[in-house]
Amino acid sequence: MSAGVAAGPSTVAPHATTTAPQPVTPKPQPLVATVGRKHSLTLQLHTANIVAAHNTLEQKDKTIQDIKEQKNRLDSERARLLNALAEINADRDKVDLLEASITRECADLRQQIQILQEGEYAIAKGDVDRLRAELGQPPLPPLQTKLDEKTSQYLRDRRVNGEKRSVGDGQVEQQGNSTKRPRGRPKGSKNRGGKAGGNAANGSASASGSAVAGGTV
Repeated sequence: MSAGVAAGPSTVAPHATTTAPQPVTPKPQPLVATVGRKHSLTLQLHTANIVAAHNTLEQKDKTIQDIKEQKNRLDSERARLLNALAEINADRDKVDLLEASITRECADLRQQIQILQEGEYAIAKGDVDRLRAELGQPPLPPLQTKLDEKTSQYLRDRRVNGEKRSVGDGQVEQQGNSTKRPRGRPKGSKNRGGKAGGNAANGSASASGSAVAGGTV
């Protein structure tokens, strides 16, 4: 049947051809702009690193300056202490020499005393004791007894002088306290009376101190 139909013009309306929209592709940027932006970011990074390093360097320099100042102060203090130590050592050497000199003098004096006691003094004392025996008198006391008495007298004198000094210091302190005028009180008869009383007390204290001193002698 289809073979018998003569081919003729097509009476079927042609279908409309619809084309799909093509995707919009971004326009490629130039290569020069991309490279420039990369170099700009790299430059900013290096700049930030350099600025941070400079800040750290300034802090380190300031710290070094502070350390140098502290070192100078320590050097000055060390020099002062070394000078003081040198003076102390020099004084110590002088004291050592003085001690050695006095020690030698004491040794010489002890040797002289021993020579005199065992020599001329012993002979002279024997002669005196023999004459005293002929006269019916007791012999002289040993020399050590006289030395002990002299030492005891020296110690008593030192004790008495110390007591007198302490009493005198107490009187001076009492006089200083009595002469102080109380604050806010006008000058008048009360102050005069107070001073008179203080002087009387000081007089009685000095009298009692003298009595104590006289009793201890």
